[in-house]
This record gives sequence, C-alpha cells and structure tokens, in this order.
Amino acid sequence: MAAKTGATASGLGHTPPIDRRRSAYERIKQAIVSGDLKPGEPLVETALAEWCEVSRTPIREALTRLEQDGIVVRTDRGLMVRDDSPEDVLDLYETRIVLEATAARVASERRTFHDLLQMRELADHMKTMDTSDPQAMAAANDRFHRSVWRASHNRSLVDLLDRLSLHLGRYPATTLSFPGRWERANDQHSAILDAIEARDGDLAAERAAEHFTESRNIRLKLWTSRAPE
Repeated sequence: MAAKTGATASGLGHTPPIDRRRSAYERIKQAIVSGDLKPGEPLVETALAEWCEVSRTPIREALTRLEQDGIVVRTDRGLMVRDDSPEDVLDLYETRIVLEATAARVASERRTFHDLLQMRELADHMKTMDTSDPQAMAAANDRFHRSVWRASHNRSLVDLLDRLSLHLGRYPATTLSFPGRWERANDQHSAILDAIEARDGDLAAERAAEHFTESRNIRLKLWTSRAPE
C-alpha cells in the first residue's frame, strides 16, 4: 500500500507485490498472520481497497469473514487487528493440547500405511534439515503436524485445528528456536508416531499432549521475555 495510507495500514507499504489471483480475504489474512498488519492496528476499508486494488465491497466482505475468524475485532474506533495477551496464548494452547491429543488418538485408529509413510518421511526430514532458518523449521514442523491431522481422516477435527492454527500463526516467534527445543520436539514426534503406528490411542494422545504442553510453556516464556515494540 502506498505510504499515504499512513498508520491505518502502515505495514503494508513494505510487503511484496500482491498476488492478484488471491482474494482480498486471503491477502489481508496473510498480512495479519505475517505481522505486516500488527495487533491493534486499525483496518480502514479505503486503504485496504487501494492496497488490494479492488473496490470496497470485497474488502468489506473480507473483513466480515476475518471478524468471524476471530482475528479482527470491532471496537468503538472501528475494526482492528485483534490484540493479543498472555491469556490469549494460554487459551489457544489449552484448546490446542486437547485437539492435538484427539487427532493423535484418532489417527492411531484410522491411519493407513500411506499415512505412516508420509508422517515418517516428514519427521525424518526434520531430523536432517538445516536449522539456521527458523521459518523453514516452523514450516517443516507445521507440515508434520498437519500430516497427523490428515491421518485422523476426520474433516471436522482438521477444520478446527486449521482454524486454531490461524490464530497461533499471529505469534511470529517460533518455539523451535528455544535452546534444546528442536531436538526435544523431534524426539517427541518420533514417540507420537510410534504410538500411532502401534495403534495405541491412549499413548499417542498422551505423547501429543506432552509435546504441546511443553510448547505452550516455552511460548509463555517467549512472551514474557520479549522486548516492548
């Protein structure tokens, strides 16, 4: 977006050229998740329409969907990117722990041989990949966990986890860069997979819950230690 839009969408002035094949909803959502539109930042239809190079109607529709997603909120000052807090982090992770444990349990019951091959391939890739790029690490980790979701063959569960992932994506720092976390996470992934392969639902759920409980604790540490912006 041009600089003249000012604080209403200041971060968008530095984003790459937009992909016109993507909807206004997808463009704005990505800007929020990536942090180009920051928590608490006002969302002005005219500025967003200029950036997306569309009329205000699709922008209005996109903002309505994002409000339904819960990442945009309506205040007495208008629509803005939802602000975050330690309580939000805790709430999201408490929900994630339950859902991820459920996904692992159901995957242990419904997984196919192909599912196991895919999960193993992704887990093995994480053990050997270059760890100098936190974003690549986070992306590989996301692919692994999504493979567990898919192995559950439960569309409703996957939809819930995908929606939750959208909220968690607003927290840019990855827990995988925390000292010792990468190696620990890889070990935990193997333990989850072993339980799924053995069709031990209770153990798979327990290992998944343990994995995401540790992730939550690290996330809260990162939150309390981050410098004010």
